[in-house]
Amino acid sequence: MENAHEHYQVIIIGGGIQGCATAEACARAGLSTLLIEKNTWGWATSSRSSKLIHGGLRYLQTAQFRLVRECLGERDWMLANLPDLVERNWFYIPIYRTSHYRRWQIRAGLMLYYLLSGFQSIGRFRSVPRSEWSSLSGISQQGLQAVFAYQDAQTDDLELTRRFQQQAASHGARCLDHTELSRAVRHNGRFDVSLQSGDETSRMTADILVNAAGPWVNQVLRRVEPAPEPVAVDLVQGAHIVIDEQVSQECFYLEAPQDHRAVFVLPWHGKTLIGTTETAFDGEPENCVPLPSEITYLLDTVTHYFPDRAFNIVEQWAGLRVLPRSHQRAFVRSREVMISDSAGVLSIYGGKLTACRVTAATVCRRVQSHLGL
Repeated sequence: MENAHEHYQVIIIGGGIQGCATAEACARAGLSTLLIEKNTWGWATSSRSSKLIHGGLRYLQTAQFRLVRECLGERDWMLANLPDLVERNWFYIPIYRTSHYRRWQIRAGLMLYYLLSGFQSIGRFRSVPRSEWSSLSGISQQGLQAVFAYQDAQTDDLELTRRFQQQAASHGARCLDHTELSRAVRHNGRFDVSLQSGDETSRMTADILVNAAGPWVNQVLRRVEPAPEPVAVDLVQGAHIVIDEQVSQECFYLEAPQDHRAVFVLPWHGKTLIGTTETAFDGEPENCVPLPSEITYLLDTVTHYFPDRAFNIVEQWAGLRVLPRSHQRAFVRSREVMISDSAGVLSIYGGKLTACRVTAATVCRRVQSHLGL
């Protein structure tokens, strides 16, 4: 099947959270919009996260204050406007004699987090009295010196992605899953676009392309002529495991004893979600799976803090972060989204689940600028 008559002001490639949110923003702005996804909506990174809507408390350690403030504002918007998908919860931070960060450092970080939230009530935190420690789901008491509690939010990342896709469609965007970009050739200020869906080929034109393909972002650029210059990035894998019992109704923010990284222990549909890791990835993104070493790392961390529990893994997955190329550890690299703009192709590199609306609004404004609107 071929159709040479369709024209869109913007075609968005990638049906993860960034692509779906961008399609929603563009359609809401009145732009003729096509969103395509080669698999199903949110099937890759956008359904393999830690399922948190948060400011990123740990990003304060690397002085990413603007990002934290932005994400905290988005957290509050989602709590107010998506209450069926985003719920607040308490997070406990235990501090031990062997912890890398001391009590005063955690308190200072939480005070700054509260400040950046605009002194919202959800930003308040407390020091948990010693009399309550024994009721914290069996967490180890040996060497425990202090416990802090603060609030952030949880979501179902896949359902959140689908909600943005549905909203995009309701505002007039055409949304096609199981549809892949074959080729896009820039000609006379427009793109001649070929799409493949099973055995069917369709052709159309577009003024602007938005490349929201996540870890496939640079692969997509190779299908565009002339090919835009790619941004040098590294793919970093984050693994998660799910165990068959719910450790707690609340969340725990733990420090991995192996390397002092943050590991979350979170309630998840009557079970417990544990993650995440940071492992360099070099391969095809669709082959991303948890490594045995990552499973061991997560199990060793959670059994260190909950020594009297048995943990039976019932599910596991891994997703890929897109980070600026660097010799630095992944932990200290910027989590700010990068948007490359080259000859009518806007490419989204990275980005946060929590800040997807902000990224989408930025991309939509750039599309409108290209169109002279």
